[in-house]
Amino acid sequence: MNTQTNAADRIIDEEPYYEPHGNEVEIFAAAYRNQLPILLKGPTGCGKTRFIHYMSWYLQRPLVTVACHDDLTAADLVGRYLVRGGETEWLDGPLTYAVRHGAICYLDEIVEARKDTSVVIHPLCDDRRILPVDKLGQLLQVPPEFSLVVSFNPGYQSVLKDLKQSTRQRFVALEFGYLEPALEQKIVTTESGVDEDTARRLVKFGEHTRNLKGSGLEEGASTRLLVNAGKLIACGIAPATACDTAVGHALTDDPELLHAVHELAAAVF
Repeated sequence: MNTQTNAADRIIDEEPYYEPHGNEVEIFAAAYRNQLPILLKGPTGCGKTRFIHYMSWYLQRPLVTVACHDDLTAADLVGRYLVRGGETEWLDGPLTYAVRHGAICYLDEIVEARKDTSVVIHPLCDDRRILPVDKLGQLLQVPPEFSLVVSFNPGYQSVLKDLKQSTRQRFVALEFGYLEPALEQKIVTTESGVDEDTARRLVKFGEHTRNLKGSGLEEGASTRLLVNAGKLIACGIAPATACDTAVGHALTDDPELLHAVHELAAAVF
């Protein structure tokens, strides 16, 4: 099973660009020092992944990222035996790798994984701080440098894919949301290369799309999508076309909603 992992053996040398929303950096650092697992909540594209990359640099710890999906099992996280060249060998999963190396393990969209993953997550999130590796007959004691971080989008999940209280109450929770306009404009300007006036218009356009949530759209434009539109504009694409391509079609396939988003872009630009 391909778990879509990205295991980093080295510390990030260059500081990732990140604009704090509030005191999330200080809270994360305090939780890390106290060996508390961390839950990041918020809509798609609001900066959760960028934040965890920044904290990996800030704390000078390697980062292991797992993009969770419907087929992800506990065995995918812990590891399994593989046959290579006629011989059987053990391959650590991303969670076991992170524990052995004292890394930050980031499970993105944790509710997408199968329910059996809680069996291996729970012992990491309480005073036991252990990882059972049943197939090896090992019980790994988690080093103090290891940190477990999970994320999910509470506004997007159904009742069948919510995070159970028995799981979420083991975490320190940080909530992410859409940014204040001035801060979002700064990020769009810095990340995309557009001028301040264009960034201001993009943010205004993004706010308008967010007002459509509940009226057909599941979510409005994220900061990530606004940055994507800005990059197209910076390369000479007409603003309305950039908004249609990078935002409208990324949010919906419904013709009426696409027309509504197009009209919002036309009004702003």
